[in-house]
Amino acid sequence: MNQYNSIEEEIIKRKSVAKREGAARLRKKQQLIDRLFRFVLPAVIAVAIITGAVFLILMSHEEEEEKAAVMPNISIEKIATEFPEEEEVKPEHNLTVYSAGDNAATTGLPSDVVSSYGILIDLADDTILAQRNARERISPASMTKILTALVACEHLTEEDLDQKMTITLEFTDYSYRNDLSAVGFAENEEVTIRDLLYGTILPSGGDAAIALATYIAGSEEAFVEMMNERLKELQLSDSTHFTNVAGMYDEQHYSTVYDMAMIMHAGIDNKMCREVLNAHTYTTSPTEQHPEGITVSNWFLRRIEDKDCGLTVECAKTGFVVQSRNCAASFADDEDGHGYICVTADSSSGWRCIYDHVSIYSAFSGITERPAIPADDALPDDDTLTGNEDASPELSEEDILSSPAEYAPAVQDDEPAAEKPRKSSGITVNNTVINSSGN
Repeated sequence: MNQYNSIEEEIIKRKSVAKREGAARLRKKQQLIDRLFRFVLPAVIAVAIITGAVFLILMSHEEEEEKAAVMPNISIEKIATEFPEEEEVKPEHNLTVYSAGDNAATTGLPSDVVSSYGILIDLADDTILAQRNARERISPASMTKILTALVACEHLTEEDLDQKMTITLEFTDYSYRNDLSAVGFAENEEVTIRDLLYGTILPSGGDAAIALATYIAGSEEAFVEMMNERLKELQLSDSTHFTNVAGMYDEQHYSTVYDMAMIMHAGIDNKMCREVLNAHTYTTSPTEQHPEGITVSNWFLRRIEDKDCGLTVECAKTGFVVQSRNCAASFADDEDGHGYICVTADSSSGWRCIYDHVSIYSAFSGITERPAIPADDALPDDDTLTGNEDASPELSEEDILSSPAEYAPAVQDDEPAAEKPRKSSGITVNNTVINSSGN
């Protein structure tokens, strides 16, 4: 019995020892796991973080080296100096106020000048050399288009000139509805803004003028506001006011030959506008409707260029409405660049208007022998309202005079009218009877 008790005690003892040893091993394992989470895992995480940071630094450095290889190390100041930012090209807008004054030497126009209104200005010192009713109100007719072109040029860049605009029925009807000269553009024809500029001045195209105004301002009314604002800048708004872009007669559309001379002065001082006023001929860009373009002419320049007046007439714009008959503004200079501006109104015909300018220029240009001015019956008889042979037929002055009630209120054009002998010793202009001799 004692033997069995001893064996059982031994078994219990050994189980107790095994249990203690198992508990001890479990504690050691737990301690090992605790040490792993406390020391080894943070170390591994730290190593991973450091390794990642080093990798990112190396990659960033490599990218910087690649960029450095592509673009040299140039300072911002050096780049700004060597590659300056392009300045925006703005249209030319000269805010100069032009004026001219008379003095003791100022005289009247030569006696052979028919125009009832006229002025000659010496641009060297802005002196009025000669004048006749220079500050009395006139209807400027298509001389208006000098300001139309000037305002347009002041809102256009050279790049704008190659832009295109589609001619609408509204534009073509503007000329025909108001009996104006026309370039002859067709409906839906795409023309350049350059074509519109030259078409406004050379053939005095009403279709070109209204299209140009619409391109610049969106409508004729808005563009006319810009024209009148420009007159304020020129300090001419007390004696000049415009209601349309073409120069059609209107009681509120008026100016003086003095004011028109100031407007011409501003026009020739604008490079783009001067080039247009200086052109003798121009051919519009080819289009589907006009594959060879339309050739137009400034007939005043072409007809005066062979007349010896001691000067070279460089720029001109003519006009005609029944109320002011034939009128013109021109700029001329001599070989030394000494410039003059001449403006006349109420001449008896287009050719007579040209010879009025010849007479005025020659009287003050210093030439020793003045040219002979032909009598009315010696003037050419091929003079019609339109100088644009490619445009639709226009009325001649003979048509107008034969049916004044039908045509007189509306017809306006700036090409010379047909030469007709005066039927009386006077003519009514702006409700005033003017002596036809112009003296």
